[in-house]
Amino acid sequence: MSTDIETKLNMLLNSQPLGVVLTSTWLVKKGYSLDLQKRYRKSRWYKSIGSGALVRAGDKVDYLGGIYALQSQLGCTVHPGGKTALSLQGKVHYLELSPKKATLFAGRQEKLPLWFRKHAWGIKIDYRTSAMLPSSLGLLEIEHKTFTVKVSSPARAIMECLHLSPENQPLMEVYELMEGLNNLRPDVVQLLLEQCASIKVKRLFLYLAEKSGHDWFNYLKLDKVDLGKGKRSIVKNGAYVAKYQITVPKELER
Repeated sequence: MSTDIETKLNMLLNSQPLGVVLTSTWLVKKGYSLDLQKRYRKSRWYKSIGSGALVRAGDKVDYLGGIYALQSQLGCTVHPGGKTALSLQGKVHYLELSPKKATLFAGRQEKLPLWFRKHAWGIKIDYRTSAMLPSSLGLLEIEHKTFTVKVSSPARAIMECLHLSPENQPLMEVYELMEGLNNLRPDVVQLLLEQCASIKVKRLFLYLAEKSGHDWFNYLKLDKVDLGKGKRSIVKNGAYVAKYQITVPKELER
């Protein structure tokens, strides 16, 4: 390997954190041609995990290392959301030692690259696209290994849980998660509620927040939140909540 190629390799090794995916398109933009990438693979400095994606040889890369590449290299809106985001922030009552599923959210019609979809991450990927909220609103950065990734803030995560309810996320479980969120910032919640496009999600969020007795609920300006008109039946044969015009599971109203 020539001195120039070795120098570029050392720059790459030193500039990128461990545990992340490097995408071929991003590497090309940084001056690492496809031919050079091929040489690095041949020399076993890097290995391919699918078309257009490399990892450092011997490195242990989990799905968050893939998310890092999607966010920081490809500019995707994909992020851990819902219960997964809450779990990553320690906001779930019973944390699983090794979660079996990761729920990811992205903007409407955004597709995951083939290499991400096909790679065996060791965890089931539940990928959801939605226009419920602006893609950049209500996200925060968390540290993972040697890098950071953007995930849904607790308030946005609860809204994503409600987006999946009741078919793919039990409402009783969302209520239990909501009960633990006693320190949300009213201004952040207010902005999310005003920007949320789902009437169902907004009504359920306010219902569960009020039911949980959180102090921050009292600072919300509900007159600025569009809650739509008419009744919403969230579940069949449930209990009707007149204030929010929703039908919820009977166990919530006991």
